[in-house]
Amino acid sequence: MAKTILEFEKPVVELEEKLAEMRKVSGNFDLTDEIKLLEDKVIKLKESIYKGLTRWQRVQLARHPERPYSLDYIYLMTQDFIELHGDRLFKDDKAVVGGFARIDDYKVMIIGQQKGRDTKSNIYRNFGMPNPEGYRKALRLMKLAEKFNRPVITLLDTPGAYPGLEAEERGQAEAIARNLLEMSQLKVPIIVVIIGEGASGGALGMGVGDRILMLENTWYSVISPESCSSILWRSWDYKEQAAEALKLTSSDLLDLKIIDRIIPEPLGGAHKNHEEAAIMLKKALTEELSQLIKIKPDKLVETRIEKFGKMGAYVE
Repeated sequence: MAKTILEFEKPVVELEEKLAEMRKVSGNFDLTDEIKLLEDKVIKLKESIYKGLTRWQRVQLARHPERPYSLDYIYLMTQDFIELHGDRLFKDDKAVVGGFARIDDYKVMIIGQQKGRDTKSNIYRNFGMPNPEGYRKALRLMKLAEKFNRPVITLLDTPGAYPGLEAEERGQAEAIARNLLEMSQLKVPIIVVIIGEGASGGALGMGVGDRILMLENTWYSVISPESCSSILWRSWDYKEQAAEALKLTSSDLLDLKIIDRIIPEPLGGAHKNHEEAAIMLKKALTEELSQLIKIKPDKLVETRIEKFGKMGAYVE
């Protein structure tokens, strides 16, 4: 698969290519000082670019096709993962994956929304858009976790719930609403992590938790910038303005108290180093788990409902 380079990444890529060429010829000449200078320049340029990203640029990073997806994180940071299939009602939705796993000393149920890497795998995974059976499968696994007293971790990365006619026929809205109700009352700890795109009810259907975490370059919103632009301006051309207005980045949502924590990514984004990104996520999860498992089930539920009840503002 061809390497994807975003527009704002091009200056960094050009410098990295020069650095690679310099290293190639360094066998014939002593270029140690020059290489060190260029390496420092690359790091400074990266820091300058990635610290000043616009909201739309962060949306682009969240969608980067080389970012680690749910199964990548699961295989990199867990042991003894046993994938479970099916919703016991209709079929197995390949856009949702999950099963029992172990993160160091913690036995958990981990559930994620899964995209594909190419056309074939994207069709197999329905482009990461769950059908009703995906949400029902997730709920079945959560109930199983509750039965065996295992904390639940959900990894969110979806452009939205599948909007097709067949999904509506099988009760898409009911499946998402049921998950919101059941997750609010689940008597085990729930940690939600946005690892890529967190779009609308498609993400929220697996997004009710005691702790809501976001990776640094991800977004979480009621609507995508393109859809917002098409509704307000009747065109996708204003998606950058829509992204600014939606305040959908991790720092925005931390300020608004929608999320509890931002997990840093490797310099340049999680797609630059999957292993390092998984280490950072694993560290955050173990820290949160160590606190949540101490809380009694009734208190967990009470605090969770209170947490979501405080979100937003209204005037009577």
